[in-house]
Amino acid sequence: MKGKPVKVYSYLILVLHLVKIMNKNIAVVCGGFSGEHVISEMSGKVVYSHLKGHSYEPFLISITKSGWFLINESEQNVEVNKTDFSVMLNGFKLSFAGVFIAIHGTPGEDGLLQGYFDMIGIRYNSSSVFSSGITFNKKLCNDLLKQHAISSAKGLNFSINDTINNDAIIEHLGLPCFVKPNAGGSSLGISKVTEVHDLKNAISKAFKEDNEILIEEFIEGTEVTCGVINFNNEIISIGVTEIVCENEFFDYEAKYHDSLTQEITPARISDDMYKLVGELTKRIYKILQCRGMIRADYIIQNNTPYLIEVNTVPGLTESSLIPKMANYSDITLTELFENECAMMLQ
Repeated sequence: MKGKPVKVYSYLILVLHLVKIMNKNIAVVCGGFSGEHVISEMSGKVVYSHLKGHSYEPFLISITKSGWFLINESEQNVEVNKTDFSVMLNGFKLSFAGVFIAIHGTPGEDGLLQGYFDMIGIRYNSSSVFSSGITFNKKLCNDLLKQHAISSAKGLNFSINDTINNDAIIEHLGLPCFVKPNAGGSSLGISKVTEVHDLKNAISKAFKEDNEILIEEFIEGTEVTCGVINFNNEIISIGVTEIVCENEFFDYEAKYHDSLTQEITPARISDDMYKLVGELTKRIYKILQCRGMIRADYIIQNNTPYLIEVNTVPGLTESSLIPKMANYSDITLTELFENECAMMLQ
């Protein structure tokens, strides 16, 4: 008789553990297949550390070309069952209530991973397949938003097998101009071209990151970026940050080396322009049917914000812009990430 209460107690603990698994377990996925995988791993670890010990139970999962693995602190990494996105851990099947996507670039920002989770019926925090696919294609996104009177630079789009006439490009867009991968982030593969003879190398560099490239006119002005999130079922702007860069432009090196860049929040622009950028980004969020958090980048010239691009899985490292904007808006990272989980599970 003395042993029965212990068995009942142990059974109840197991049941409570399974209930917790069903309702609170969040897979934080990071890594990816692009050159942004290092930054993604940093973002994933930040999300994991701020969710740990609070309302949700996070599990860090790395998705790379070599495999999908649960990063387990107590034992060797455990392979994910891709059939239902589960993991066998300590003899129990670990399932997830939702997925926090922290993969910048493919397959987390272009819609591929979202399509997989849609098919197996697991919720995720970021934008849908539709929204992710559009925003990841810079030219397509900007062209669509131009139909809603949202300004962006003139640009030309090329595929890797196209014949490219450098003289015609310069005649149409002028110098300087920007050459960039049509899909991608963290400014990888981007060049600012100031001389005609540099265009060929810039095009080759961009094609190393993507099979399509975008060449855009140079717009001189104040660079700003704005974060928008769905916070407690309200679409809000959490800040507009001014980017002041010592490099030619806000490239990969400048983004991840604080000594090369000043990120000033609130941006040193007029109150009216600050409000306009915030409202414009919320409008973009709604037009593109985004979910979770986004960041939109602009150049302000002659009181007009020109959209550069929309990021649906923005960086979440301690030095990234969205965390800094959240801090400016008095939102802790734990509150920010728990809100993401709450919104996707409601």
